[in-house]
Amino acid sequence: MTKNNLLLWRVLAVLCAVTLIAAACGDDDDADVTTAPTETAAAEPDAAEPAETPTTVGDVVDDTQDGDLLDTVLDRGELNCGVSGSAVAFSETQPDGSQTGFDADYCRAVAAALFGDADAVVFTPLTAAERFTAVQTGEVDVLIRNTTWTQSRDTEVGMDFGPTTYYDGQQLMARESAGFSGASQVADIAGAVVCTNAGTTTEQNIADAADAAGISMQLTTFEDFDQVTENFINGACDVITTDGSALVGRKANQQPAGENWVIFPATPISKEPLGPTYGQNQSRFADVVNWTVYATIIADEKGINSGNVDDMAASPPDAEAARLLGAADDEQQSNMGLAPDAFRQVIAQVGNYDEIYSRHLNPVGLTREGSANAGWLDGGLIYAPPAR
Repeated sequence: MTKNNLLLWRVLAVLCAVTLIAAACGDDDDADVTTAPTETAAAEPDAAEPAETPTTVGDVVDDTQDGDLLDTVLDRGELNCGVSGSAVAFSETQPDGSQTGFDADYCRAVAAALFGDADAVVFTPLTAAERFTAVQTGEVDVLIRNTTWTQSRDTEVGMDFGPTTYYDGQQLMARESAGFSGASQVADIAGAVVCTNAGTTTEQNIADAADAAGISMQLTTFEDFDQVTENFINGACDVITTDGSALVGRKANQQPAGENWVIFPATPISKEPLGPTYGQNQSRFADVVNWTVYATIIADEKGINSGNVDDMAASPPDAEAARLLGAADDEQQSNMGLAPDAFRQVIAQVGNYDEIYSRHLNPVGLTREGSANAGWLDGGLIYAPPAR
C-alpha cells in the first residue's frame, strides 16, 4: 500500500470513529437521534443505556489535532466557536443569523482576548450529536455550548474542559393543571409520560433516577428541546426534564397565558457544570480560553467593569488588577502570545462575569444571589486563581 493510500485509510478510520463517539455522547439540550416512546421502570435499569463507546478515542484525538491550535487561530484571524443556537438565554440564533446569550458572549470574550475584537468570531450552531466531532475535526476551535463536564468526556471522548461558567442541575417541570401542583420529586412522576432529548445525559439521568425511586414511567425522547417543549405544550408530555436553567428559560418565554408550569423544588437530580470545551493536548489555546474566563471573574470581584475599565487601567486598584489589565511591567498576557491589554479588551468590549450573566440570565429569572453561581465571597462557587 502506498504512503498516500495509507494516510487516506487512516483519515477515513478517524472520521468514522469520531462520528460513532459523538453519537454516543449527547448532552442536555438536543441530540441528533429521535427514538420512539420507551417504558422505563425500576425493573428495567438498562432501558436507556447509551451506545457503546469505542476505546480508541485517545488515538483519534492525537491524529486529528496536529499542530498548535493557538497559532492556527491567530493566523486565521477569527475564532470558530460552536454554540447551541437554541438554548434560551445562553445561545439563541436571531432572524438575521446572529447569536445572543451568555455562551455567545463568552465566545466574543475569547475573540476579544485573541484579536482585540469581540466580533472576530464565527458562530456554528451544533446539535449534541455533532459537537464533539466538530471539535475533533477542526470545524470549531472551542465549544461554548451548555456542555456538561463528565469523566467519560474528559477521558474517552477526548475533550478538555475550561472553567465552569455556569453551575446547573437537571430538573423536572410539569403543568400545574395536569395534577402536579404539589409535585416536588421524582417519585411524583410515577406513571407519567416524561419527555426529553434522545441520546443525552439527561435521558440517562432520568432513567437512573426513576430506577432509584422505584417507579415506572413512559420515557419519550425527541431530536431537540424545541420538539420536547412543543409536545409538552400540546399535552403529549406530562413532564419534561433537562437542565434547570433551560426549564426556567422555557417557562419564561413559552408558558401560555393562563397556565402555570411547575419546576419541581426537590430537584436537581444531577450535577451539570457547564463551560468551554476544546480538544485535548492544546494547552496554549486552553490557557487563553481559561484565563479569559478567569479575567471576567477577577474583574467582577474587583468591581472592574466595561464602564470603568479604562480608568482602572490608568489607575489600577492593586497590583493584580494592573497585571490583568496590561498596566504593569509584569503583565502575563505577552507570555501567552496575546497583546498586553488582551483582557482589558475583554472587559471593555464584553464585560465582567456579572455583566455577562446579568445581561442574559437575569431577564429569564436566573439570578446569582443564593445560587452556586454567586461569587465565592458571596457563598457561591464562582472563583478564579490569582493573576500573578
